[in-house]
Amino acid sequence: MAAPPEPAHWSWSIDDSGLGWLGADRAQASTNTLSRAVLESLNATLELIERAKPRGLVLYSAKPNGFVAGADIAEFRGIATPEQGYELIRRGQDVIGRVARLPFPTVAAIHGFALGGGLELALACRYRIGADDGKLALGFPEVQLGIHPGFGGTVRGPKLIGARAALDLMLTGRSIRAPRALELGLLDRLCPLADLKTAAAHLIAEAPMPRTAPLFDKLCSLAPLRPLLAAATAKVVARKARRDHYPAPFAIIDLWRRHGATGAQAYEAEARSIATLFCSSASRSLVRVFFLQDRLKGLGGKGGTPVERVHVVGAGVMGGDIAAWCAERGLEVTLQDRSLEFIEPALARARAGFAKRAKTPAAAQATSGRLKPDVEGAGVALADVVIEAIFENVEAKQALYATLEPKLKPGAVLATNTSSLTLEELAAKLTDPARLVGLHFFNPVAKMPLVEIVHGTATDPASVAAAQSFARRLDKLPLPCKSSHGFVVNRILFPYLTEAMLASDDGIPFKLIDDAAINFGMPQGPIELADTVGLDVAFHVGDVLSKAFGTPRPKALEPLLAAKKLGRKSGEGFYRWQDGKPVKPDPGTARAPADLEDRLLLPLLNEAVACLRDGVVADEDLLDAGAIFGTGFAPFRGGPLYYARSRGIAAIIARLEELAAVHGPRFKPDAGWQKLRG
Repeated sequence: MAAPPEPAHWSWSIDDSGLGWLGADRAQASTNTLSRAVLESLNATLELIERAKPRGLVLYSAKPNGFVAGADIAEFRGIATPEQGYELIRRGQDVIGRVARLPFPTVAAIHGFALGGGLELALACRYRIGADDGKLALGFPEVQLGIHPGFGGTVRGPKLIGARAALDLMLTGRSIRAPRALELGLLDRLCPLADLKTAAAHLIAEAPMPRTAPLFDKLCSLAPLRPLLAAATAKVVARKARRDHYPAPFAIIDLWRRHGATGAQAYEAEARSIATLFCSSASRSLVRVFFLQDRLKGLGGKGGTPVERVHVVGAGVMGGDIAAWCAERGLEVTLQDRSLEFIEPALARARAGFAKRAKTPAAAQATSGRLKPDVEGAGVALADVVIEAIFENVEAKQALYATLEPKLKPGAVLATNTSSLTLEELAAKLTDPARLVGLHFFNPVAKMPLVEIVHGTATDPASVAAAQSFARRLDKLPLPCKSSHGFVVNRILFPYLTEAMLASDDGIPFKLIDDAAINFGMPQGPIELADTVGLDVAFHVGDVLSKAFGTPRPKALEPLLAAKKLGRKSGEGFYRWQDGKPVKPDPGTARAPADLEDRLLLPLLNEAVACLRDGVVADEDLLDAGAIFGTGFAPFRGGPLYYARSRGIAAIIARLEELAAVHGPRFKPDAGWQKLRG
């Protein structure tokens, strides 16, 4: 009798020794994910495997990039109700539970990554073995989407490695590498990539006792002790996130506190909990942010000559850190300034960063070797990209370009890191203005993911494409935008910072101003942000934008600048800084005005609409992406324009008019709101 047709997405066979091999290979996709169709295909394949009764089963990936990346996030957008989410999750739990119930040894042979649902699938196997090639990454990133593991991970994770380690993985969403995974017990063994399948077969033949949680964690899982660990963990989480902003981490803790990762009710509770989270505003916003990030990554397609050499002019904080980041991403970098004494501090800062982030001292030394001082500028002629990062002065930049342009090789990109000047001003004296493009990095370079890719009226589209590709080469997110004062991020950010300073001019204590923004969901308050950016930088950019757009100037900055109190970098600005943290005076009995939150945030929204109206970015999604990845705008709100739509465009317009009546015409709703209103 003919065998039934093999289901799509999975391949399965039995070798001569009776060992079964199950390969994950999602059709028409470069990466394995667990869509509904893939799970149903797995279920059908498991039926064949159960009938065949192999002596053991090795579950592996046929994709070269990794094991399984998790659930198909695109399907989350189709979940309209918690009941729909529950049905999807329970089906996934049933299929993966079927793997766990197989009556013979099973091993997940993992290379590249096993994330989210992919790790949950691996946890359903009796054993796990990983490829020790420096590329392995295991984790539960679901919390970054406003949810938690749903295919049994909140149960099997704590049972295998203990509540402390499992909660840490789920609450942080971070991935861990092979040595740590082995240490925790997430993996049973490591082996070279070439030996992965052979080692998996040997592990099944040996059939050692499966790992379980450490004894201390088993004790912590007892009903009388769980509330203590849960309360302590929730307290730590609450320092970084509020339950009403980000409910998912608290739901993870609540699941473990109530059920201790034990019994059928724990799986049922997991499914009900994630189903509710799917439909929360936080999760819908964070899923949107995921796809915004994906879109920006897609903009960095191949363009121009592959970049191998970079030359940076200006060894200040930004220039030095840009040069260091390029070297850290594997590029050969030369750093130029007036003399070696100006370059040395940047090199010292770079070496410290390399030592902190590199896996080994040898790797840090190799990275340092790729970053070289170049006072004479010999590297200009060899560079694929030349980045100007000197102070914000049109004449100084134009004079520098006059010396750089004749030395540039054909096809090289000339880029400026200007934060506020237009490319039309800067390119006015260039022989070939088509090659000038803006590459606006954000401080600190090593942490901020966004780079604005700025094009002027004369910029060649090929230069823009090359710059976007270069940004992705640096693992940054490229945001294409039109040349305009402040571009996107600074243009929408500075009305927010300005309003904070105007509020302080009105006598509102700094801490209350910062608290209002943090309560909204911003990562830090605007007063602290100004100190972090540097009050001299804030003043200069604010001056440019104030002149360009006719916005008011707060009084708070000038006396601080006169006293050389520049913020964090000088040890004092609005706040006094100690050990890298601001010391915020207690406001005492002072209370924030009822309109303070809107007074701070609505100017940002208003300017975002103006920015869109002026065509600085192509659409609302790109504007929101720039705000989230460039300013840290509360991710759980989905971006300023997404937040405005969820609050109601008419309500925003009405509120701006109310604020204008109280605080002045700077709150007048931009004409672009009417277009959004549709």
